[in-house]
Amino acid sequence: MNSLIPSSARRGLLKLAAAAGALMLAGTVQAQAPAKVKVAAIYTVPVEQQWVSRIHKALTAARDRGEIDYAFSENVTNADYERVMRQYAEQGNKLVVGEAFAVEAAARKVAKDYPQTAFLMGSSGKPQQPNFAVFDNYIQEPAYLTGMIAAGMSQTGKIGLVGGYPIPEVNRLMQAFIEGAREINPKAEFTVTFIGSWFDPPKAKEAAFAMIDKGTDVLYAERFGVSDAAKERGKLAIGNVIDTQPQYPETVVASALWSMEPTIDEALKQVKAGAFKADDYGQYSLMKHKGSSLAPLGTFAGKIPADLIAKVEAKQKAILDGSFSVKVNDKEPKSSAR
Repeated sequence: MNSLIPSSARRGLLKLAAAAGALMLAGTVQAQAPAKVKVAAIYTVPVEQQWVSRIHKALTAARDRGEIDYAFSENVTNADYERVMRQYAEQGNKLVVGEAFAVEAAARKVAKDYPQTAFLMGSSGKPQQPNFAVFDNYIQEPAYLTGMIAAGMSQTGKIGLVGGYPIPEVNRLMQAFIEGAREINPKAEFTVTFIGSWFDPPKAKEAAFAMIDKGTDVLYAERFGVSDAAKERGKLAIGNVIDTQPQYPETVVASALWSMEPTIDEALKQVKAGAFKADDYGQYSLMKHKGSSLAPLGTFAGKIPADLIAKVEAKQKAILDGSFSVKVNDKEPKSSAR
């Protein structure tokens, strides 16, 4: 039986069908590709600063995995913070990450005005329903461990701590560090100074010099600049939030590291599921969630006494298995050195 459709017409129809099939297939593939989440971050300091760099690193990793479109603003003044928050919300970002410590009232006001936007903010306060979640650098556990190392490595028993501001986020790390040091040397003396800035390396360096002049031989570098002073004077330093031993291989003995990946990954998971709500994400900074850790000893692995390493390892195991809990003390630490 001969076809009623001419062969030339049949070829044309087959081409049309193939083209339509290709379009349908492309549409299916496109529909199956997960949509990227628009995320913005607001930083009051440069992204190189310790605390902010951890957030930026986690968000950059999510961007590189193809999960998010990521935009950020750095060096945003407190006076301009609310405007930038509103701008990012207006631009359709599904998640806005930031630091509300000095702009709590303004940040929470913006969140109320944009209930469909998820806000994840560094804060000393509580979550605010329905969309203002908070986080914090709860790295007091590895800070305690670095305190043990500091006391064990000090020859004078005099330890210095240089911080930015005496806010809970800084106080709890210093307090944990001090308690860890006291476990090894109950007679250790501490000198505490706050420089009144989040990013002023020269001022932090001068504060450290003053401590060294009074006999301090190990310094807790909560701020950039402290390790420079220790290096110049041949003293030791303990790092905070990031590992700076590669830059100071003969100076930085150990560091308490903060990893924001568990916090960011959980927030993105909730945003994608349409289930984001005002929660406290601080727990994801704990060691059990891999949000914090003791940095590898690296260049100091063979310089720290074996019995001290054994004590630190035993304490770390106790923290992870829950048999030891590092006390959270948000009170401002005071100098005890005479």
